[in-house]
Order: sequence, then structure tokens, then C-alpha cells
Amino acid sequence: MQEVALSEAQLEKARTNYASYCSGCHGEQMEAFTDRKWKHGNTAENLFAAIKHGYPEEGMPAFEQTFNDQEITALVAYIQEGIQNVKQYDFSEETKAASVYTSESLSYRLDTVATGMEVPWGMAFLPNGDMLITDRNGAFYRLPKDSRSLQKIAGAPEVLAQGQGGLLDVELHPDFARNNLIYLSYSAFRKEGDQTLSTTAVMRAKLEGNKLTDQKVIFEAQPWARTRHHYGSRLEFGRDGLLYVSVGDRGQHHENAQTIERAPGKVHRIKDDGTIPADNPFANEKGAIGSIWTIGNRNLQGMTIHPRSGAIWTNEHGPRGGDEVNIAERGKNYGWPVISYGINYNGTVLTELTKKEGMEQPLWYWVPSIAPSGMAFVTGNRYKGWEGDLLVGSLRFQFLSKLKMDGDKIVSEEKLLKNIGRVRDVKMGPDGYIYVAVESPGTIYRVVPVE
Repeated sequence: MQEVALSEAQLEKARTNYASYCSGCHGEQMEAFTDRKWKHGNTAENLFAAIKHGYPEEGMPAFEQTFNDQEITALVAYIQEGIQNVKQYDFSEETKAASVYTSESLSYRLDTVATGMEVPWGMAFLPNGDMLITDRNGAFYRLPKDSRSLQKIAGAPEVLAQGQGGLLDVELHPDFARNNLIYLSYSAFRKEGDQTLSTTAVMRAKLEGNKLTDQKVIFEAQPWARTRHHYGSRLEFGRDGLLYVSVGDRGQHHENAQTIERAPGKVHRIKDDGTIPADNPFANEKGAIGSIWTIGNRNLQGMTIHPRSGAIWTNEHGPRGGDEVNIAERGKNYGWPVISYGINYNGTVLTELTKKEGMEQPLWYWVPSIAPSGMAFVTGNRYKGWEGDLLVGSLRFQFLSKLKMDGDKIVSEEKLLKNIGRVRDVKMGPDGYIYVAVESPGTIYRVVPVE
């Protein structure tokens, strides 16, 4: 394919098409292309084929019904030019330490806590103040308190670090101080003939120094699939002592999300050894997967416990529009894909319905999609005016969303840390500070109020 020089009209059309159809996954400034390994090639011919025919198993839809060949050619040229000029963000400690941010109620700065990761996906704090960090590429780290030197932990599960898969969340057992047990969610894989299948799995292990022992897989989402996206996955122990596990629909929403015989597209609830609680909503239904707690979810990448009520709160990615915040309640149906405030990535209508009897409405939703990830409630008294508010990371627009709470109602949103990078996780630390994990490059920051 020859190099294409775009006219002003073609450039504007390509820019509009990219913003409308591509930026949700690949970034407003094409930042998701940066340092990416091109599995299917990055020539004009490769990009043309990818846009036209897609790679559905990897989450890339086909656009041959949306764009004609001339429009695809123009989009390819726009993307190739844009990649060369992609905006890079300076996350150096000096820059961030010197910057003071101002919110509606307080000013704050960012202190760099750790660097050297690719995609820091999950964080958890040990009783002694050390931090555990998962990297989606499969690495598992300990960051000692008051240190910036990552220590690698041996014995993490082997993962399929392709597409959206890899080493995902980490959670401590509620009685970690006595039993040293931790839990990791990840994309497990196996060979079946000439194909590689994968699924969301949870491993339990004992943390002994910087080594995992007594590893045991306690959960695998059935069935396994060839796709490489929508794994979820977050982990959260509830006040009932049970482990809640979010699993994405694996990109097979019609087959999975509304079906209690299939695990994807759900929140699951299991005992600390992986067995099924007798009071789960479908535990006694013939053919049902007994671990299911909620159904009708798309791709949940945020989960946290409400500090007052103890309820499990989640966020999930919508398609193009319709990202949601919900409370994961026993046996409830959250509607996907029957109801949605979004449309398909290629611009076609997914469903005409936004409401239906027997299906839950979100507490909050975003149009356009912000691509939400980790979430946490603000606790303690360090952040004046933020107490009780809900923090949600944005991958697409690269900011930290602060949702103002009034009881269990979300009443407004304030955008913090604009352009910080793709916010993958956010946690309250035992020291009362907010910790934020971002990608590109992988960095963890501490949010520190200033007078």
C-alpha cells in the first residue's frame, strides 16, 4: 500500500472517525500504541486489514460495515502519522514533586513511590506497611515500606500476558497476620490441539518472605475461551469473610452474561478455599455454577468494599459508552447485554433498551466511556472535603474520577490528576494516604495534601 497524503477534508474525517470509534481503546492521543508489540504487524497493509476485518477473538471488531476502503485508508494514514507524534507524559519524580494540584476543596501533590513496572495492575498492603504489586506482564513485587526498590516475589502463576490478560489483582486473606495467605487473579491458559484457550483464575498461596509456597488454584471461570480480552478481574474479601471475584464476559456477551450455566460476565462469591457458600443465589439450581453472585456484567475491573455499609461496589466497562458503577447484590441482574447506555464499538446499535424490569440500573454511568479500572472509597481525615467519596481510575482519559457521595447516591463528579497516565488502580494505604497506579510508564504515586 502506497503512502497516502491526506487532504484537509480527509484528515478531518479521519480524525473524527478515530475519536468516535478508536480512541476508547487506543487512547485520545494514540498513547496505547506506544511501546506496544505489534502482533499482526504495523505496516499500512497490516493496519488496513486489522481495521477492515478485525480480530474479534482479541477484542478488535471489524469495521468493514462502518467504513469504506477509502475511509479505512485515510484512517490508516492518520494513525501512522499520529503514532509518530504521540504525546508522551513526563512522570519523573522531580516534575511531579514540584507540581501542586488544586481540587474544589484541597490542594495536593504527587510523590513517586515506585517505578520500573510495565502495567501495575493491583496493589495490596501487608500489615507491616509493605506493598504487594502485580504487573500484568506476570511479575509480582514487594515494595518495602519507606523504600523505592522493588523486590521480585517468586512463585507467581504462569499467565497468558496477551491482549488484556496477564497477572491481575492481589488480595490478602482477612487473617493474613496469622496464615500469610494471599490471592492472585490472572489469565490462566492451556493448550487444546493447536489452539490456546484461557480463562480467569484465582490462585491462593502462602507468602513466605519473597516466595510463594503452597500454591493452589481455587477458582477457574468455565468455559475456557480463545479470546484474549474481558477477563475482569478484581478480588475483594467481604465482611462476611468470603471472597468476591469479578469475571468479564470474555467478549462473548450473548453466550455468557445472562446464562447461569457459564461463569463469565459475573461476580462470583467463594469461600477462602474456593468452595461454594450454601447461601449463594444459584448454589442449589441444577446446572448452575454455584459461585455466581451477580449476572449480566460486561467487564468488571473495579471492586471495593464500602467502609460504612460493607457492601461490595463495582465498576465495569460498557461498550462505546455506558461504563457503570453498581453495588453487587445477591442474585441481581445488571442487564448486560439486554440493556445498556452504550453502543457497539463499530457504531452499530447494540440494544434499544436502557431499562427493563428485573434488571438493575447503575448508580452512575459515563457517556462517553472513561474506561474505568481500580476504585476505592476515601477514608480517614487526611483529605478535607473528600471523606467518603469514591475514587475511580480512568484508562481512556487518564485521570482520577472523584465521585461525590450522598449516602449511597453519587451526586457529582470531579476530575483529578488530569493527564497523569492510564490509571489502573487506586487504594487507600494503611497510612491514610491515597495510592495511584498508572501505566505508560508503570508508576505508583502517593497523593499528599498540602497546606
